[in-house]
Amino acid sequence: MQRAVDNVLAITKESVKTITYESLNNVVRLINGFSALLLSILPGKASILEGIHGWELRPTFRGPRLPRWMENGVSSFNQFIHEFSVDSDSSSVDYSSDVEDSDIYPGSPLSHSSRVSRESNYTRHNRSWMSWIRSPARSGNHPSTPRRLQSLKDHFVQRATDRRRGVVEDIHLAIEFFIESAFDVVHKAAHCLLSPGDTIRRICRWFSSEGNVQNENPPEGVTSVSTSVLSNSDPTPTERKTSFPLHTDARTCEDVITELGYPYEAIRVVTTDGYIVLLERIPRRDSRKVVYLQHGMFDSSMGWVTNGVVGSPAFAAYDQGYDVFLGNLRGLVSRDHVDKNISSRQYWAYSINELATEDIPAMIEKIHEIKTSELKPIQTDGDEEHNADQPYKLCAIPHSLGGAVMLMYIVTRRIEEKPHRLSRMILLSPAGFHEDSNLVFTMAEWLFLSLSPIVSPLLPAFYIPTRFFRMLVNKLARDFHNLPAVGGLVQTLMSYFVGGDSSNWVGVLALPHYNMNDMPGLSFRVALHLAQMKRSSKFQMFDYGSPAANMEVYGSTEPLNLGEYYGFIDIPIDLVAGRKDKVIRPSMVRKHYRLMKDAGVDVSYSEFEYAHLDFTFSHREELLAYVMSRLLLVGPPSNQVSKTKSLKVKRKDLQMKTTG
Repeated sequence: MQRAVDNVLAITKESVKTITYESLNNVVRLINGFSALLLSILPGKASILEGIHGWELRPTFRGPRLPRWMENGVSSFNQFIHEFSVDSDSSSVDYSSDVEDSDIYPGSPLSHSSRVSRESNYTRHNRSWMSWIRSPARSGNHPSTPRRLQSLKDHFVQRATDRRRGVVEDIHLAIEFFIESAFDVVHKAAHCLLSPGDTIRRICRWFSSEGNVQNENPPEGVTSVSTSVLSNSDPTPTERKTSFPLHTDARTCEDVITELGYPYEAIRVVTTDGYIVLLERIPRRDSRKVVYLQHGMFDSSMGWVTNGVVGSPAFAAYDQGYDVFLGNLRGLVSRDHVDKNISSRQYWAYSINELATEDIPAMIEKIHEIKTSELKPIQTDGDEEHNADQPYKLCAIPHSLGGAVMLMYIVTRRIEEKPHRLSRMILLSPAGFHEDSNLVFTMAEWLFLSLSPIVSPLLPAFYIPTRFFRMLVNKLARDFHNLPAVGGLVQTLMSYFVGGDSSNWVGVLALPHYNMNDMPGLSFRVALHLAQMKRSSKFQMFDYGSPAANMEVYGSTEPLNLGEYYGFIDIPIDLVAGRKDKVIRPSMVRKHYRLMKDAGVDVSYSEFEYAHLDFTFSHREELLAYVMSRLLLVGPPSNQVSKTKSLKVKRKDLQMKTTG
């Protein structure tokens, strides 16, 4: 009788599981199919979806080819990757479709090890009744060679080590756990009813064992000690902490860099107004060539390293012999500040002014302090080309908002008659001018300027406030990749929101710096500052709202127009724009160029077929080649002699004009 009941329960449990799983899969297929129908009627999707076509949705197992600009001076790890690519090109596992791979689905330049935690994020696709909704991956017919078997082995290792899950996968596991628990209770209840004698014996045994445990004392001299696994690099005994595995990508910039075999250093810098910003480093302590990379809006230093060994600017610069510093502006959800009790409203009360006059000077001066202390002991008398006060050359490469911040930094440092330490700047789609934009940004400008007195006290910043919702966003990003039609629909809608820019917005959501532990936010004042720039058609500092407040800060009734002070930029500037960039259009970058050219600045201008995020998150060899070529032009740091007299005259004229 007991066996028959067990068989019935087992069959029923598996039937319930099957019905539940199939029902959930049908719902998911329905959502994916409905998304495909919506996507088919949306206008402009062809150009928008270019951003997610390629390695993001369809990875390959090939090792990346070594770019032309890295043929000399590469690290040993990159050399290994190159050799792996050459050896595996002829026999690596490949996915083929009706069209040649190289035309529509370019191979990923991600390194073998950097794909470990991202490979399976794009390999599972649900089937649907429309062929283009289905995954285009179909394995080709290749002979079973040892190299192919090794590639398959690596693939399964990658799938096993990637433990990230989406919401749909979590629902599957939750349903399975619930069904198993429910049927386990039913099975035990049935066993108790069908075997009362056995149940009574178990209860008696349980009570007797409880009494024995209470009376037992541990033997004298026996103690419990902490233990550690011998294979650990740090043999210090540690207490094991267990937690519920949430299976999200919570890697930090340190994790990404060290996993790829590069050195890493973290430096916590305190600004003069009490903010704690993180300056990260891939150190070459004896190098006199220094690169400072500055991220843009809703970004962090992670953006410069997430493309792996070959596709990331930070690793490219390091492999060319540079000491690489990665700056992080204030604005993380963690809200690091010397005042641990600072309120949210107080923390987010900053504009682009503070980013340029507080964060950047603090990090640049910290770099100067570090490099001076490291290079002075090895400096020789024959180093004539190096300044004794600054024995290194520093080049800055900012993106988007970071470009506006760096330009503001240089101008304000020159006005304050302080050295800016820079030798060259390569500005990738810099912010500053925004009047040439679409209807979405125009509406956002009107809302910010009109409602700022009401909204600012209630909404000090834009970010996801709780760990749960940040985890949910990270998991949904995984689902967007597993369901191509849903991902395409989200990509199209997000692109509409930012004016039709075809960057891979869905792919960016899945990156590690949008995880449950922390994420970059946007201060309301920073957004308001950008709206002010768009309304005035000027690259200006923050308008405090009244002539008296502006007079106290700037010495004039209007905020400082930085474009009028471009003549004080005393280093070469390289401007780079994207023809597909709808966030900061090429016309706005060209406006920087014209003003600098008229002011006598040594400036160059280049355009690439890029959208806004392609400058940091996409694998583009031509951009890295261009950046590396401009780095080779970095000269010794200028003596930065201030044009004090002409500057004072210009400020006086500006004050007379604004007060008159």
